[in-house]
Formats: sequence, structure tokens, C-alpha cells
Amino acid sequence: MQHVILVTGAGKGIGRAIAFAFAQAGRHNPDFDPLLVLCSRSITDLESISLECRAEGAITETVVCDLGRIEEARGLASHILDKYGTIDCLVNNAGVGRFKPLADITEEDFDFTMATNLKGTFFLTQALFKVMEKNRSGHIFFITSVAAGKAFKHSSVYCMSKFGQRGLVETVRLYARECNVRITDVMPGAVYTPMWGVVDDDFRSLMMMPEDIAHPIVQAYLQPGRTTVEEIVLRPTRGDIQDE
Repeated sequence: MQHVILVTGAGKGIGRAIAFAFAQAGRHNPDFDPLLVLCSRSITDLESISLECRAEGAITETVVCDLGRIEEARGLASHILDKYGTIDCLVNNAGVGRFKPLADITEEDFDFTMATNLKGTFFLTQALFKVMEKNRSGHIFFITSVAAGKAFKHSSVYCMSKFGQRGLVETVRLYARECNVRITDVMPGAVYTPMWGVVDDDFRSLMMMPEDIAHPIVQAYLQPGRTTVEEIVLRPTRGDIQDE
């Protein structure tokens, strides 16, 4: 059975791993045929992960989109519905962050973070949830963070955006329960992704890898429709890495 799955921020890090994990699941599960719509701001990154997913037998489409621009977020939703007529799974993974002491945060830092993490996530979800609500089926994943419930000193705006995402998750869940749509909040701790920049081997050894997050997401999606994994919390075994 074909499943139309949109993964935002699919070019790098966790999003890339999620896309590949869905493709792998399709190769090993004869009842699961993923059609992956992969979204990112970089066509180069998208072409690379698209080839990897196709090598696993998945059908892919790549869409260059900056979700921080509301017209592009809405355009992405319209494109999917016009082309495929439906959506089975939305993975809200795209996210950005600026990590500085509180006194150094600028208005541009604030606007940059909120545009993608809150505005883009909200309006993309709003547009696609309408179809899931009508179909009385679907699954939405929000890749938030442990920073959605815990403050980190140099992550003021990032934490603010993730706390906001958590509010959206809980509100959408109230609607979703009325129409058989599944909502999963995925809260990872420190994962080695490009957002961290260059780190040494000792620091990297304390962190999780993107595939550690991806596989539980696919497993949650493949649960029977009667079952919802509402939250997935994943942390490095040695605990959270502070941003001192």
C-alpha cells in the first residue's frame, strides 16, 4: 500500500536519516510502499538523499522550500495535495537555531528562528491537517527537542521556539483525537548534526546519531492504526549536554 510521506528538513541530519529509514522499511515490508516527498532549502542535499532512498526501492520527489517563508510553506502543501490528492504522514523536522548568550541575541536571530520553527511548522501543519481530518486518517510527527521542556542557558530563542512547538503539538492532538489522526512528539537530546558545527571526537562520542532518532519514528508509524505512540524521548546515555 502506497503511503505519501512528507519529510521537511530532509537534506541533512535527523531528517535525512528519517527519509532513509522509511525507504529501508519499504524494502523490508511488502505491505508498506513509501512515496517520499523530501523538502529542504538545498537541492544538492536533496538529490543525494533521494538517490539513496531510490536505491532502497522507494519513490521520491524533491522539493526545494524555505518553510520560514509562509508562502512557500503553503505552496508546498498545495503542491502535494494537487499532485497526490492526499497525505498520509507529515514529519515536521525542519528546524533552525542560533545559540548565543541572552545579551547577544539579535532581532534577526529571533525572527530567523521563529519563522521556521513556529510559523512554518504551524501553517504547514494547518494546511495538511485539514486533509487528514477529512480522511479521518494520517500521522503527524513533530521533531521538537528535550529543549521543549527544559531550558538551556545559551539556547533562549531556540528553547522559546521549542516550548511553542510543544504547545502546538498538544493543541493539534485535541483535534486529532476526534478524527483518528495520530500525533507523535519526538523529543531528542543532543544528536550529532550540522547544527552543532565542528566538534571534537570526545564531544561527539557523548552524542546520539541521527539514525538513533529515525528508527523509532518509523516503528511508531508502522504501529497498527489503533495505536499511537504519543511521545518519544531520546537522550544520550550519559545525559543532556549543557550549552555552557
